[in-house]
Amino acid sequence: MRKRAAGLIAGSELLPTSVRAVFGYYADAGVFDAGSLRLKLRADDAVEEMIREAFAEIEEAIAAEFGYDYVSFEYDTKLVLPAKLTLGYLYRTVDESQHHEAEEVTRLAVEALLDGDMRDAINDAEYDDFVVDFETTARDRARIAELAQELLQARVDEQFGRYSEAVRAVYDWAVDISEAHQDEDEQFRTLMSRAQDGDEDALAEIERSYKYADFDSRPDVFTEEELELPYLKTQYDRVGVIYDAMIEMYRETGFEIPDAFKRSIVLAIIGAQLWLDDLDDYEADLGDGQLTPVTAEYLLAASGADAKSSVVQISESYLDRASAEATVAHSTLTGIATEYIYRDGDPGKLPTSQPKT
Repeated sequence: MRKRAAGLIAGSELLPTSVRAVFGYYADAGVFDAGSLRLKLRADDAVEEMIREAFAEIEEAIAAEFGYDYVSFEYDTKLVLPAKLTLGYLYRTVDESQHHEAEEVTRLAVEALLDGDMRDAINDAEYDDFVVDFETTARDRARIAELAQELLQARVDEQFGRYSEAVRAVYDWAVDISEAHQDEDEQFRTLMSRAQDGDEDALAEIERSYKYADFDSRPDVFTEEELELPYLKTQYDRVGVIYDAMIEMYRETGFEIPDAFKRSIVLAIIGAQLWLDDLDDYEADLGDGQLTPVTAEYLLAASGADAKSSVVQISESYLDRASAEATVAHSTLTGIATEYIYRDGDPGKLPTSQPKT
């Protein structure tokens, strides 16, 4: 009866998504852990303070560069959620004496994630996420982005110097894979353009090398069943590998984190990329000729309705697996986060007709 009531609460559109996620995970997994919510607040506060400290240095540099006494700087930090979840997990599982070290590794992970994301934005000349509280020109925004990234990179390099070379090697390994995937972008754009023109060979190639691509070296993180998930290789290379490496950085510094927890993080991040970002950006990606799992489904499916249904099914497959692995790892926080991702998506944004080409 309690799980049924939780399901009813989770289904109420009148409640915030965060509340619905808590009760939705309880309804699905039968796990309600009030202590985890306290850990979430503690981890959130710790990570937000780390970000404030890093950004304070960036604000000082921007103020000096542009002749202000003080400036405010903001940058989208949604990508650090897995670091918050991992810190919350460690708060519960490691001895109190190890909490400071867990926080320091988290600081490195958070700043490395932000640094990598900023470098990607700069490479794509996308500066809108670098927000300051004064009027700027296009040249100003580019300079602000450069200053922010350079300072973060210096902070990250200094922190890596405190750890073994193995920690840096894990990070560099992930960056190499991610950048190799980015290097394939033009090839994927060409395939998409050909497919839009009705090239059957291009459609077959998208299915072979994008939807069901094989790993050259299969990562240990996935089970045999998960290796059959559509788009796994391309999306692991695109976003998942960074969080695989993040967990390995913790492990290299002495923290024991189970495989199930790592799988839950990586699968949830890939699921979020499809269910939130790629779904929301479908129209923009279509106009820009950007191949994503969502734009690919609208090329491969027999109809727009089939494509929409397939996007929903594939996204749910990732998020269901992430939730199941979170339960195995006894990480209620990750299970709730996965439920939040699911409830925050809006498949109603997707069309039921095929796009005009």
